[in-house]
Amino acid sequence: MPIIEHSAPILLLWAMIGYLMGSIPFGMVLTRLMGLGNLRNIGSGNIGATNVLRTGNKTAAALTVLLDGGKGLAAVLLARAFGGEDTAQVAGLMAMIGHCYPVWLRFAGGKGVATFLGILLALSWPVGVGCCLAWLAGALLSRISSMGALFAAAASTPLMIFTGLPGGLFLGIALTLVIFWRHRANISRIRAGTEPTIGQKT
Repeated sequence: MPIIEHSAPILLLWAMIGYLMGSIPFGMVLTRLMGLGNLRNIGSGNIGATNVLRTGNKTAAALTVLLDGGKGLAAVLLARAFGGEDTAQVAGLMAMIGHCYPVWLRFAGGKGVATFLGILLALSWPVGVGCCLAWLAGALLSRISSMGALFAAAASTPLMIFTGLPGGLFLGIALTLVIFWRHRANISRIRAGTEPTIGQKT
């Protein structure tokens, strides 16, 4: 953990800002604006880029990745600019929680992969790039998006240790646990051999 430099009210303020930034459901907004329908009624009903891709619109899916990743990255950088490393990590964690459990959608959000990667890129770009490569490797080898997510999450803590980022370990482990928790149904389907491949309509 980083050194706590700010008071509890300041940390709480940045936690709220991070949560609100993370809770913006870009996947749903984009599919509505682009006339692709209600994302809740498409594929798995998830608000993330993988399900947006099931609409058949690759542009919408790519924009969802960028915006979902961007909100995690922005939450960390904004909190770091106006506060410090402690506020940055609090904002990053809460951006992830906001994406996964947004109040606007009755706490039924996405699985947080793009937001996770955006947070890590802002926290430490070598770790973020390493996790992006781990996602790409997992997804290409298996043709399963959730497998890429699990690869990236599993790689994050070793990468932090290797790159000498001990102050980010608590956040990294917390984010990894969230990723695995949000993918628990995917893990069951992977074991059963029924997990959809990338681009497959469900």
